[in-house]
Amino acid sequence: MSTENEGTAVPPAPSAPPVPVDAPAASAPQAPDAGAPTTPIPPHPSGGAQGPELVHAGPAPAYASAQGQPHGGPGGPEGAWPPPQPPATPSYADGGAGGAGAGGAGPTGVWGAGYQQPTPKPKNGRGGLVAAILVAALVAGGLGGGLGYTLAKNNDNGSSTTLSASDSGGSVKRDAGTVAGVAQRALPSTVTIEAESTNGEGGTGTGFVFDTQGHIVTNNHVVADAVDGGKLTATFPNGKKYDAEVVGHAQGYDVAVIKLKNAPGDLKPLTLGNSDQVAVGDSTIAIGAPFGLSNTVTTGIISAKNRPVASSDGSGSNASYMSALQTDASINPGNSGGPLLDAQGNVIGINSAIQSTSGGGLGGTSQSGSIGLGFAIPINQAKYVAQQLIKTGKPVYAKIGASVSLEDSTGGAKITTEGAGGSAPVEAGGPAAKAGLKPGDVITKLDDHVIDSGPTLIGEIWTHKPGDKVKITYERDGKTRTVDLTLGSRTGDS
Repeated sequence: MSTENEGTAVPPAPSAPPVPVDAPAASAPQAPDAGAPTTPIPPHPSGGAQGPELVHAGPAPAYASAQGQPHGGPGGPEGAWPPPQPPATPSYADGGAGGAGAGGAGPTGVWGAGYQQPTPKPKNGRGGLVAAILVAALVAGGLGGGLGYTLAKNNDNGSSTTLSASDSGGSVKRDAGTVAGVAQRALPSTVTIEAESTNGEGGTGTGFVFDTQGHIVTNNHVVADAVDGGKLTATFPNGKKYDAEVVGHAQGYDVAVIKLKNAPGDLKPLTLGNSDQVAVGDSTIAIGAPFGLSNTVTTGIISAKNRPVASSDGSGSNASYMSALQTDASINPGNSGGPLLDAQGNVIGINSAIQSTSGGGLGGTSQSGSIGLGFAIPINQAKYVAQQLIKTGKPVYAKIGASVSLEDSTGGAKITTEGAGGSAPVEAGGPAAKAGLKPGDVITKLDDHVIDSGPTLIGEIWTHKPGDKVKITYERDGKTRTVDLTLGSRTGDS
């Protein structure tokens, strides 16, 4: 389904007919209202995908500028003034309901009925009495005002102060815990990234200040075009633009670090939170440049945790795997690499992927827009990856030393009988071999996390560091077994 033109604009009610002075007041009508494989990261599966394809939330085309679309179809009454004469008793046709649904017609009746002049009432002198009372009130009011002025004048000793009403509402103070307060602090530390390849192709994404040395954290797919000799720039909300270079990138994690050239000395890194302590229902704030609209702030909640996501940019390149934070904060192409904040302004994730729909075409491009299903890399994982990239320029992945099927019809992560590229399915002397795992075993749990597919296992393994000890639950010959395993390591994406 498409979220474009969601909802229908409510048509304004036509001007009401003039009402005579003595007419009784009538009520106004209401408007209508993962064990990483031992071989190169496997390509994104073309079949057996879990639901609609997940795609990276960007980058947006550099030229992107969404075309405005009318919200809904025509609606509301179209009759000219004056309206047709009504029955003797005025009424609103069909209760005076407003416009219909999207693209629908307006109400079948008119908004208002014609006014019938009431029969003049016989004079009984009451009007003269009301007038006399009104005159008396005016005289009394004038007398009171005169006495008040006289008393004030007689007591004036030349030191009185003239009081006047304030001509403004005063200063507006936004508490630190409000969305506006969080945005005010976080926006100066976010950047809009423009990446361009040597052949001129590229797009727009987002990043945030990681340290005072000028390192910016973002997604790998945001800067991929500029890795091999391309052009990379980062622009702050105040308009200052800096050239940048890629320090390191991790395709499997979909994390990258860039560094500003001639970085300013007043950089303020965003505070990193603890994604392990995030709870479903917690408030979220996303900052990014959806469809090139820099410095956009959206809000939502954490909809789910540990969501297994295998994302792809749709180009057929290798997939990225994550055990993601799911949020309904609006995330669109161009939000990629931007921070997902908690209510206190701490970074709890990096916005990376959105659920794709078959419609697409939002803003005149082939990219889809937000349908309330966005996914972010937990910051605890991203922090570890970023630190490794700054230190060595290469990512380090945890692994179990076995190849697993990427199909989702096995009820778990099945160790294949053949490895990728003709390699052994279970690495000799690797963690899986030491734990006694064999080809054909189906891994169903890693610690307490249910494993329903190979991508889920890979994403879950990559939330750990090499050397971590985990408990593997697997099935062999119809029997369930459990074994402890110490994760190994692999450096680089190849």
